[in-house]
Amino acid sequence: MKNLSLRQLRVFDALAETLSHSAAAERLGITQPAVSMLIRQLEADAGLPLLIRRGRRMDLTSAGTMLLQHARAILEHARRIEETLASMQVGTHGHLHLGVVPTANYFAPRVLMEFQRQIPGVTFKLSVGPRDDILAMLKDHRIDLAIGGHPPAEVDLEAEAFARHPHCIVCAPDHPLATVRGVSWSDLRGEPFIFRESGSATRQFLEHLLQSQSLQVNVTMELAGNETVKQAVMDGMGISFMSAHAVQVELAAKRMVVLDVEGMPRWLDWCLIQRRDSQLGGLAPAFRDFVLARGIELTACVYRNEGAG
Repeated sequence: MKNLSLRQLRVFDALAETLSHSAAAERLGITQPAVSMLIRQLEADAGLPLLIRRGRRMDLTSAGTMLLQHARAILEHARRIEETLASMQVGTHGHLHLGVVPTANYFAPRVLMEFQRQIPGVTFKLSVGPRDDILAMLKDHRIDLAIGGHPPAEVDLEAEAFARHPHCIVCAPDHPLATVRGVSWSDLRGEPFIFRESGSATRQFLEHLLQSQSLQVNVTMELAGNETVKQAVMDGMGISFMSAHAVQVELAAKRMVVLDVEGMPRWLDWCLIQRRDSQLGGLAPAFRDFVLARGIELTACVYRNEGAG
C-alpha cells in the first residue's frame, strides 16, 4: 500500500466509526462522493474489500478490522507529531482528550482546570460514558487516557491507582434511620432499596457487598444514572448505595444524608488507565504525573454527615 495517505486513513476511520458514507462526510466536512472515491482507492491499493454491505447494514471485513486498528495507531502518532510541533509555538502547549466513567465526571473538570493552571494554554476534550465504551475508545486510540473505577481485565490496558473511591448508603433527611448511629446491615433488610441499572459498576459493587453479608434487600426500584437515583432518594422513595463523589452537593445542601451503617464507607480505587502497547505522547505524560501526584487531594470528598465520628 505504497500510496497510503493520512487523508485516506482519516476517511476510513470516520466511515468505520459511523458505518455511513453521509455521516462520515459530514464529520469530516467533505462531500459524500469524495468519501466513496477515497475508500475505493484505499480498497484498490489494499487489493481486498474493507467494507461489506449486509442488506441495509454496512460492516467491516476482517481486512478492514485489521486495517482500522493500525490506522488509528498511525493517526494517533500523527496527532502527537502535530501537537509536539504546535507546543513549540509561542503560547501553545497541546491538547488532551480524557475519557471518564460517569461518576468520575463529578471531579474530572476540577482536575483538568488545576492541570491547566499548571500548564497554561493547554486545551481539553472530556468524553463521559459507560466503562466499556470508554475502554473501547482508549483501545481504539480515540482518547489519550481514561479514568475508571477499577483496573481493567484487558491485557492491552494497564492502570495505576491514584486515589480512593468511597461508597456509602444515602437516604432522605427525614428517613427514620437518618439519625440512628451504628445501623446494622440486618436493619436494612426491609428498607425500600433503589438499585442502579444492571451492569453498572456501582450495582455490581453493592451486590458483592450484599452477598458477603448474606443479605437480601427489598429492591423496589431500578434506575439508570446517578442523577435519577439521587432525585428518587431525596423524594423519599427509598435508600441507595452510591459513590460519595456523586452526592457532594446534596450532602452540603442537607437534602440527603449518609446512613451510619456498620463497616461503611466501602472503598474502591480510582485508576488512570492507558494503553500498554504504546508510549504516552503529547500532554499525556505530564497529565499522568500530575494526577498521580495530586489525585488524592483533588478527589477528596465528604462521606460522613457533619458532626459524625
